[in-house]
Amino acid sequence: MKGLAMGYLVLGLVLFLGVHSVRIVADGWRTQTLARMGEMPWKGLYSLVSAVGLALIVWGYGLARQQPVVLWLPPIGMRHAAALLTLIAFVLLAATYVPRNAIKARLHHPMVLGVKVWALAHLLSNGNLADVLLFGSFLLWAVLSFRAARQRDRAQGTVYAVGSAAGTAAAVVVGAVAWLGFAFWGHAWLIGVAPLGR
Repeated sequence: MKGLAMGYLVLGLVLFLGVHSVRIVADGWRTQTLARMGEMPWKGLYSLVSAVGLALIVWGYGLARQQPVVLWLPPIGMRHAAALLTLIAFVLLAATYVPRNAIKARLHHPMVLGVKVWALAHLLSNGNLADVLLFGSFLLWAVLSFRAARQRDRAQGTVYAVGSAAGTAAAVVVGAVAWLGFAFWGHAWLIGVAPLGR
């Protein structure tokens, strides 16, 4: 069962992160393929592979949690560090969508940075093999994706809109409220674990 669960998890990670890594490792091929296939067929195939990969990740990780392989036991204090880091990750995620905020103006790719912070938080607070595979893979992907995105920005001379105080405050508030809802209710409902001890 353990081997099967890990197999599902690894296959899901390969599919999901693989399709999200095309711009990192083969941006030219992606552009050519997109032009040849058309935008809608490309997005359809991209979405299908992503959905299958995500389903396998969820399935494999869920099975692996039933018979965990413990690599280490993180100190209790890491839970507090993880809570703070996930708050930052939620604010970064909100900054991706809230218009004209200084966070996006400064960092340019807050969603990828949010994934990086989220993955690091979960690596610090979880010591099972499945956790290391899942969050370690996402952390590595986020590091490579952010670097590739910044390289594209420099090559294309991309200019980001200047942020405003109102936009920045809105991003922080939206992110914090979303974090509170997920930390106190959503995480236990979706994952079955109450990170703040409820």
